[in-house]
Amino acid sequence: MSDVKRFTFLRGVFFCGFAVLLFFLAGMQLFRGSRFIELSRKNCIKLIPQPGARGSILDRNGTVLAGNVLSYDVMVLPQKNTQLENVLRRISPVLHISVKELRSSFNKGVVAPFIPVAVCRGITLRQAIAVEELKTEIPGVMVQPRPVRSYPGGKLAAHVLGYLNNIDHWRLSKLEEYGYTERDTVGYSGLEEKYDYYLRPLEGGVSVEVDHRGRVVRVLGFKPPENGRDIQVTLDAGIQRIVEEALAGRKGAVVVLDPQSGEILAMASSPAFAPESFIAEDKEALRSLLQDKDGVFVNRSISGVYAPGSVFKPVTAAAALETGKADYSTVIECKGSLKLGKEEFNCSSVHGPQDLEHAIAHSCNIYFYNIGILVGGQIMHDYALKFGYGRPCGVELPYEAAGLVPEPLWKRIYKLKRWFEGDSVNLSIGQGDLLVTPLQVARMMAVFANGGELVNPYIVKNIGGVDPRSGRHRRPARAPLSSGHLAYLRESLRMVVEENSGTAHVLSSLPVSVAGKTGTAQAPGGRCHAWFCGFFPYDNPRYVICSFLENGGSGYQASLMSKEIIAGMAGKGMI
Repeated sequence: MSDVKRFTFLRGVFFCGFAVLLFFLAGMQLFRGSRFIELSRKNCIKLIPQPGARGSILDRNGTVLAGNVLSYDVMVLPQKNTQLENVLRRISPVLHISVKELRSSFNKGVVAPFIPVAVCRGITLRQAIAVEELKTEIPGVMVQPRPVRSYPGGKLAAHVLGYLNNIDHWRLSKLEEYGYTERDTVGYSGLEEKYDYYLRPLEGGVSVEVDHRGRVVRVLGFKPPENGRDIQVTLDAGIQRIVEEALAGRKGAVVVLDPQSGEILAMASSPAFAPESFIAEDKEALRSLLQDKDGVFVNRSISGVYAPGSVFKPVTAAAALETGKADYSTVIECKGSLKLGKEEFNCSSVHGPQDLEHAIAHSCNIYFYNIGILVGGQIMHDYALKFGYGRPCGVELPYEAAGLVPEPLWKRIYKLKRWFEGDSVNLSIGQGDLLVTPLQVARMMAVFANGGELVNPYIVKNIGGVDPRSGRHRRPARAPLSSGHLAYLRESLRMVVEENSGTAHVLSSLPVSVAGKTGTAQAPGGRCHAWFCGFFPYDNPRYVICSFLENGGSGYQASLMSKEIIAGMAGKGMI
């Protein structure tokens, strides 16, 4: 091919390519021009965010358990700040922060020319007023109020409330479709997590038009932020404080419940944490919490599962009475131990002849070993389920445990072993593989306080003034007890306190009549767990209390703590 032909060919290719490009440009201008104009307009409209306040959490009397305080931030507008060094030098003495630190904060915070940069957060009100007075002299400086989560009670009800922290990747992947972003702060554990969607505010802001350099041209509008909804809970801050003071310094949990309605009046777990440590980003406090080996973030009231020991005996007694395996006149001799094959099962004392009432009052293991064998593991399992064990109570808090009630089939499937009489013996006194939560124990005791109903414990009264349970209240189930057997067992629980040799006789000196049951549960690798669960006043029960001390030694220790709590409530005129 000659040079002339080659040149002609290349020129033709060039013109064809240019014609195609011109065609497409014309098409975009004619047919899609309006679309690009609209995108251009949207691109030049920016939103400067304005935060709202998170909803408060209030106790039953309106006391703020989790609220908000105003924090003040010093903001600098990049687009107006042509003399940054001069501005920083002027505000440095007011804030007591060096110019170098302010400059570093400014450089780290710059996002766009139209967005103010926080050079200092959390200044005092006095400093905020001083900076505001400089606004006329220093262009582009402002003080922006910002609501910050606060917990006026410190550690009070920390496990019920939960805490706030920056959203993590796992939560973001679950919540992104609901409008959450990677810069959001969300609830972790407790009510802060369970009801985060209701508590979180909806962000507002100022809509501005900017030029191609990102400078503000004009303000187009303002959308006010919407505060989150307030939540009122059933807790009584006064009772909660008494409970936590009694529990302080010990590992355990306490639940105080209204046996008639199921309202949770106090729920405490120890050791506890200060939710504000996360808000203040106290690195030393957070490091201590995260390195703690005692399960400081575990709500032992609902998430801790333990052997109940003798507080389970009322269930065994109910099963024996209702199936006719024992009656009020059944007497069993306690000689201090029971031999089954090669195994020997002991009692805390040699009680001699015992009927059911005295066996409950003295917590005689030998009596319950024998009736446990008569009743059998399957029936005890079935009655335990009817008293609320083996499944969550359904309280409106995350991470509630179901516990475990063993039975012959379960043992065959999961342990590949047969059920022996020794298993029935262990189950009859709340040992073996049986695991429960303190809230489940309190719910069981409420049956004897309210006349036989298995109430549904709850902790949220209303959200934004609306009862979330309205129209869908779960009706309490009826416990499997005849009125006669219920009255008999109720009186037996009273004997635990009233009789001189009763295991909770230490409570008899209180100004209010108490009935209940102690428990000393063997725990693997440590001291026994200590339990007391009861109700008061006996004639007209208004409260159920379940006190639990992890590795606390004996039920006597839990009884002493319960005495301190009940005495504190009586002293405050709450009973």
